Amino acid sequence: MRDAWWDKAERILIGLLGLAAMIVGLVQVAGRYIAPRYAITSAEEVIVYLVVWGIMLAASQLVRTDGHVRPDLVLRAVSPDVQRWMEAANCLVALAFCAGLAWYGFSIVETSWMLDERSSSDVQFPMWLYSAAVPTGAALMSGRYLIRLYRYIFAFDPETMTVGHIPAHEQVAGAGHASHTDT
Repeated sequence: MRDAWWDKAERILIGLLGLAAMIVGLVQVAGRYIAPRYAITSAEEVIVYLVVWGIMLAASQLVRTDGHVRPDLVLRAVSPDVQRWMEAANCLVALAFCAGLAWYGFSIVETSWMLDERSSSDVQFPMWLYSAAVPTGAALMSGRYLIRLYRYIFAFDPETMTVGHIPAHEQVAGAGHASHTDT
């Protein structure tokens, strides 16, 4: 697949952010009970920053895997051709939303940068870096929605792109069309 490198990079970054948050949390808890003078005083703040960045990156993965909220029940009730155009329309609406989110997020980052806004803790973390997760996530989602839109308009395959279809590589041998939950 052409965007496999993108998937891998996102998954690695999400995993590293989650691992870093877990390590900071473990060090904080261990430090609090074993060696209080070595406890990280701003661990909760750092964990929040790491998790927010992870969530915004994961939003792009959700677009790729159809994991965002969508009307699957309605899509299952219509023909593949209608599904195609409903999905294309959904991509256009999502792109408009992501554009607004990116614009608003960028304005927050810009304001935070201009004011040299810092967290109130001892870390004095630059808040523009924390806020940059929003326009970054919106830009990544926009890229995914553009790819989806292209595929629905120019490369639609009803056998693999309709709701309810289970790709051959995900089917259990002999199970046929057993119940399938989207992830």
